[in-house]
Amino acid sequence: MEHGPSGGSTAMRRRSGVRGGARMECLEHDILCIIFSFLDVFDLVRCTAVCKSWNAVIRKSELLQVLYFKLRRDSGESTSSGQRKSMEFGLQEVAMKYHRLCLQRGRIDIHRWKAHSVGVDQCRMKMGLLLTGVGDKVMRLWSLDSYKCEEEYYIPDTASLVDFDFDESKIVGLLGSRVGIWTRNGKRSIFPSREGTFSKGLCVRYIDPDAVIGCEDGTARVFDMYSRTCSRIIKMHAGPVTCLALSDDELILSGSSLGSVSISDLASDQRVARLRSTDSAGIRTLCFNPCSHLVFAGTTVGYTYCWDLRTMKSLWETRISSNVLYSLSYLRSDNSTLAVGGIDGVLRVLNQNTGEVLSRCLIDDERPISSTRNMHAFIEKKKGIRLPEDAEVDRIPRTCRPPITCLSVGMKKVVTAHNSKYIRMWEFNM
Repeated sequence: MEHGPSGGSTAMRRRSGVRGGARMECLEHDILCIIFSFLDVFDLVRCTAVCKSWNAVIRKSELLQVLYFKLRRDSGESTSSGQRKSMEFGLQEVAMKYHRLCLQRGRIDIHRWKAHSVGVDQCRMKMGLLLTGVGDKVMRLWSLDSYKCEEEYYIPDTASLVDFDFDESKIVGLLGSRVGIWTRNGKRSIFPSREGTFSKGLCVRYIDPDAVIGCEDGTARVFDMYSRTCSRIIKMHAGPVTCLALSDDELILSGSSLGSVSISDLASDQRVARLRSTDSAGIRTLCFNPCSHLVFAGTTVGYTYCWDLRTMKSLWETRISSNVLYSLSYLRSDNSTLAVGGIDGVLRVLNQNTGEVLSRCLIDDERPISSTRNMHAFIEKKKGIRLPEDAEVDRIPRTCRPPITCLSVGMKKVVTAHNSKYIRMWEFNM
């Protein structure tokens, strides 16, 4: 038998080390369970997403189940075995209700940081990451937890970035009449190699493996990101395609400067339907909620529209501003709230199902700015305020409402771009 310097068995020491490690893991598990037991169900759900070990502790301890079924009992609902199977759905529903409540009534904290050296007007948020750009020669990917710039993607000197989209593995950029692909490891590829292969592109959306380009000539051009070829050309409108949205079941939704929304089948290249706005103003922004099958659009004269894709009928329309609406967005899985921003600089929260304006938010310019610096960025902090229903927006100073050129919605937060060097994150908390 092998012995060490002290004469003990190496195998015995290894077994002892294993037992010691197991005791330490049990101790850490117990301590975490005690800490987690002080949290409410919403914070506990958020903790499951921090890391695999926390997720495992919470699942094993059944703390989520206990809190969830307590919520149901307190509300007078039964907890049958069938309902236990739907706990995941129930927890998501609880989270969405809390998100809606925060956006509608919560206090507003606004964090601003310098993201670029010149003004940029686009932002996209996915998977806890934020991609910013357009106006600069670089796109930057940010962590919203630390405000750290995780990666940079440079634009060729001979090209101008028009629009972009991204997923977990790549960034797709529209460079005039060409398409650029940046992988997360920094490699860049641009195609086609010859200029003028397609007419001027105005917008792009990407869902693997296809990038769809909305063009000035009214077409949507579909590029396969793996073969790097244009696989389809679909005539969508008589005028320019100004905005796009894609569905998981291969539908292309496009807005036109002529005031209509066209829907085409990506697989068959056939136009499925056309949705028209009543004011005939240009469609400036568009999004589609696959959970509710609702299509939302914002126009150049301040109208928002909603259609049900199942019936192809209009559900509601409302004019929320006298000026152009640049962007609208919602949190995935949320069927209740819609965030809208435009040239008047007011961040509005709408009811997805009725079009009712639930809240109008501005920067509180009267309170002094506080600031902090972490190892990654200098953060300016301000408070947000909610406008009363009878407040006249035009009388409010522009410093409180810089134009919102783009916005993206996360859990209890909205990120906005303003065609400036700075990006703002609006945090909503009860």
